[in-house]
Amino acid sequence: MKATCRLIMKYKNKTVAESILGAVNVDDFDFVTSHIDEEKLVAEIKSDSLSSLIHTLDDYLACLNIAEKVVNNN
Repeated sequence: MKATCRLIMKYKNKTVAESILGAVNVDDFDFVTSHIDEEKLVAEIKSDSLSSLIHTLDDYLACLNIAEKVVNNN
């Protein structure tokens, strides 16, 4: 079974979204496709199973959380 999730995160401006994307897209590999749409970071996560999708989504959200804290502290 294939599983896909689209995650859209809206930030205060495009610069913040680009900074966060720059921090997290290093680990995208074949699991995540991400881009910026105005002030939004859009990530599509694909997996071969639902449990793997949930694991990847959990990791991606943890990375976003850290990147947001770093960007907001500057």
